[in-house]
Amino acid sequence: MSNDNSDELHFGYTTIKDDQATHAAKSWWDANANEYHDEHDVFLRGLGFVWGPEGLTEETAQLLGQPETLRGKRVLEIGAGGAQCSSWLQQHGALTCATDISPGMLSHAEKSVMPLAADARALPFASDSFDIVFTSFGALQFVPDAQRIHQEVARVLRPGGQWTFSVTHPSRWMFPDDPTHQGMTIVRPYFDRAPYVEFADNGDVEYAEYHRTIGDYVNDVVTAGFSLTALIEPAWQEENSAVWGGWGPERGAYLPGTLIVSAKTA
Repeated sequence: MSNDNSDELHFGYTTIKDDQATHAAKSWWDANANEYHDEHDVFLRGLGFVWGPEGLTEETAQLLGQPETLRGKRVLEIGAGGAQCSSWLQQHGALTCATDISPGMLSHAEKSVMPLAADARALPFASDSFDIVFTSFGALQFVPDAQRIHQEVARVLRPGGQWTFSVTHPSRWMFPDDPTHQGMTIVRPYFDRAPYVEFADNGDVEYAEYHRTIGDYVNDVVTAGFSLTALIEPAWQEENSAVWGGWGPERGAYLPGTLIVSAKTA
C-alpha cells in the first residue's frame, strides 16, 4: 500500500524513500532516548538480558550458549540501545562491543560497556572479528534494506560464528496495537509489507518501522550465507505483568509477539 500524499498524514502504513527511513532511524531515537529509557529501563535492566516484551531472558534461554561458555568470546551487539544486554554479557566474561545508530540511546549505556555509534549496514570492523553477533529488537525493523545487515554480520563473524536476533513477530503486524482481547481481530493483511510511518506536521518522516514475513527473514538469512539453526516464538512469561505498547499478558497468552532467529556462518 502506498500514499503519495504523505505530508497530509500523521501516521499510517505507506511507502517512503529509503533515505527518509535512514534519517528517521537516527533522529527519532536520539530525540526520544531519555523518554524511552525512563519508561523501559527498569524492565530491561532489571532482567539483565531480555529477548522481548514477553520477558524471556538469555539467562533462561541460553540462546548464545551457557553462561560459562561466554567468557572470552568476542561479542557484537547491534541496535544496542542502552546496551543492557551487552552489560549482562560482560558480567559473564564476554568481550563485548555495543553499537547503535543513535548516540542518544548509547548515552544510557553503563560506563563499563564499550559503545560505538555505527550503522549496522556498514559496520566499522574487519572481517572475522567476532564469535557472536546479536540484537534484541534492534536495527532490523528500522531499515528498508535489512538484507544489508545480514550481509555485514556474515562478514564480521568468524567461520562458525553465531547470529541471533529478535524482532516483532510477523503475525503481530496483522493486529491493532492493543494488548487486550480487543486487539485480537485481524485488521491488516499479513503480506502487506508497507512500513508503519509517523510524520511531522511539515510532512517529514519522523519514525518508520518495517514489516517482514517469517519467510522474508529466513530467506535474508540464508541468502547471506548462514545456516539456520533455530526459530523461537517465546511464550509470555508467567511472572511478567508488564504492558509494553501492543504487548501484554492478556493478548500474549494467545498470540506470539516476538520471533527469535538463530543462525551460524559456514
